[in-house]
Amino acid sequence: MTAGVATLLLPAARRLGSAAPSAAVAIALGRADVRRGLGEGRRAQLLRHLHPVPQHWPVAALTRQRDAGDAAGAAWLRADPCRVQPDINGARLLGVGETLGLDARDAAQLLPALKPLFGDAGMPIDAPVPGRWYLRLPPSSTLPQFTEPDDALGADLFEHLAQGPEGRRWRGLLSEAQVVLHNHPWNAQRLESGRPAINSLWFWGGGVLPDHVRPDHAQVCSDDEVAGGLASLAGVARPLPACFETGEGGWLFDLVAMRDAHVLERDWLRPALDALRARDLHALHLDSADGTVVTLARGQRWRFWRRPAARLVAA
Repeated sequence: MTAGVATLLLPAARRLGSAAPSAAVAIALGRADVRRGLGEGRRAQLLRHLHPVPQHWPVAALTRQRDAGDAAGAAWLRADPCRVQPDINGARLLGVGETLGLDARDAAQLLPALKPLFGDAGMPIDAPVPGRWYLRLPPSSTLPQFTEPDDALGADLFEHLAQGPEGRRWRGLLSEAQVVLHNHPWNAQRLESGRPAINSLWFWGGGVLPDHVRPDHAQVCSDDEVAGGLASLAGVARPLPACFETGEGGWLFDLVAMRDAHVLERDWLRPALDALRARDLHALHLDSADGTVVTLARGQRWRFWRRPAARLVAA
C-alpha cells in the first residue's frame, strides 16, 4: 500500500480544555510545522478541504439532500425548532434542533400548526428528520443574512435576528411562529415530562444546492450533517470509524465533535503517529477550528532542539 496523507479536523483548543499531551505526543507536536491565521470557525475549516461550485455555503440545501434527496430545483432554509428563554435584557437562545431531544412525535404534533403560516407565505415547512426542519423556497429567492445557531447560543436573541428591509419579513414570521408554538398544548406535555418547550424557530443556512463539490481528499469520514452533505455531493463520504485507520490516498477524519482530550490522543493521535513512524503515512495534518494547521512528517524527528508542545490542539 502506498503511503498516504491523513488530515484530522479538530475542535478549537478551548473545546478540549488544558489537558497536557503525553510526553511522546508532546515531543512530536513540538517538532511539527505550524501555520496560523487560516480562518477560524467551522465554515472556514470545511472549505479548506471541500469546495462547493459555485463557491457558497448553502447548509440547508446540503443537509436536505442528505436527509431527503430532493434538494435540487429549490432554495432551502433551515427553520430548526429551538428553545428561547426570556430574561431581564430580552431573550436568549438556549437550545436548537437535536440538542432538545426531539422525536417523530414532536414533529408530528407541532408542524401541522405551523404549516398554514408558512404555506400561506409560499414556503412549505416539513421535517424529514425530527430535529431538522426545512422551508422550501423558489430558487431565485433573496434571503437576508442569518446567523448560524452555534454563533448565537447563549447570546441575546435580538442581536442575531435578520436585519434590514429583507429581514423585516422574517422577523414577522418568527413572531407569528413563536405565538403558535407558545400556545400549543404539546409543549405543556413536554414540560410535564421534564423536556424543554419548543417555543421558537431558528432560520439559517439558506441557499441552493451546489452544482458539485470538489474534494481535496479521496475519503472524508464524518458523522457531521454539513461535512457529510458536502462529502456526499463530492462522492467521497464515509462514516467516521471508531479510531484512526490508514488508507491509500488522502483521508480526512472529522473529529470536531470530540471533547475528551484523552480519547483524542489514545484513539487518533497516537495511532496516527505510529502509522507515520511505520511509513504507512507520508504526512499527518491537524487542522483546528481555530484556523491553525499543524503538519507532522517523519523527517521532523531530528528537530531535537524544539520544545515539546503544551497542548494537543494548537490555538
